Amino acid sequence: MTGAGDAVGERRDVRMATAEITPEMIEAMTARIGVELRIDHSVHNEEATRLAVAKFAAGIGDTNPLWTDATYAAGTRYGCCVAPPSWVVSVFAAIQFGWEGLGAFHSASDFRFHVPVRLGDRIEATCRYDGFSGPRPSRFARQVVVDHFTTRYTNQHGTLVAENRWDVVHFERGHVRPKEPVSSSEGKRGEVSPGWSQEELAALEERVLAERPRGADVRWWDDVAVGDRLDPIVKGPIGLTDEIAYIVGGGTPIPRFAAHRAALLEYRRHPAWSFRDPETGALEPIYAVHYNSQAARAMGVATQYDVGFQRQCWQIHLLTDWMGDDGWVVQAASELRSFVHLGDVVELSGTVTEKFVDDDGEACVRIETTARNRRGDDVMPGSAVVALPTRGSDIRPSDRRLPR
Repeated sequence: MTGAGDAVGERRDVRMATAEITPEMIEAMTARIGVELRIDHSVHNEEATRLAVAKFAAGIGDTNPLWTDATYAAGTRYGCCVAPPSWVVSVFAAIQFGWEGLGAFHSASDFRFHVPVRLGDRIEATCRYDGFSGPRPSRFARQVVVDHFTTRYTNQHGTLVAENRWDVVHFERGHVRPKEPVSSSEGKRGEVSPGWSQEELAALEERVLAERPRGADVRWWDDVAVGDRLDPIVKGPIGLTDEIAYIVGGGTPIPRFAAHRAALLEYRRHPAWSFRDPETGALEPIYAVHYNSQAARAMGVATQYDVGFQRQCWQIHLLTDWMGDDGWVVQAASELRSFVHLGDVVELSGTVTEKFVDDDGEACVRIETTARNRRGDDVMPGSAVVALPTRGSDIRPSDRRLPR
């Protein structure tokens, strides 16, 4: 935070708390391993209402009618609208925890989905701190540590809906080696102004408009072959409103957003949660790196960038579009590599790498997923397991997960 004696306009940079990884810090964090964390301040949704689901689906650009069209959904095996598997992120995504004075980036997550979230379900999240790896040297910021967490989501019946094992990289913010942004029509790494032509923009928009969820057209396991490519989906050019729509839809800020007195009381209790924007004089949450250029630069990044869980929601959107209404995303994992800045485009796709029958007798495919930016970099390599219907069986993956 800017000091009390600083006048707005006297300084054009943002200062955030800085610290170095010390033996005392490591000892303190080691003592917390296995702790169930208090997360209420970072819980956004609790009930899967019609609007909660619709806002989240819109916030990730997912137009599947199974989530939002009651008439359509009534004709499916579910009999009603259900939430996208990734909707649980809107209940609770992540938390700021420990390592005071260090910067942090979400770096990886591995979701397992067990049963659907139906309209009216109430979801409770719990989060356990599983420990950390490191410290280890880093070219980005001298030293880093990687935190490991497990989040579990249960419904009002006590049934486990989903679980997520996720990692956060913590780095010594004062030792960041910032990359200068490049403005170029070549689409170079770190660019801020991508210089899209009108023709390029028109072509991108036509690609997005041509995308369709498979829906009621059954994707049979029998017809899928190793090497099959998933139909890609495109996100972008990513704008400020895309980030805001994700947040409004429940892409949970950490902590939950507040304004005026409500926010100021929290920032006084937790000074590391905010910084003072030199342009406006307002206190902003450090989560603002996703929409505030001052915050992004203070984090050592050229400009605003997407949210890690947002990007994985796009991966899951790719899978549900491809598999159809009767398939099921069993597992989806991703590694977040490099930043996706505003103005960039990400194409998500995948390849079937294996067909198998799991231990429960369910026909599944393993998929390697990619998320390539304008430069062709895979900014989120991932993997997934999807269960699909088989010809000759009346039992679909969706049926197995409905209450009996």
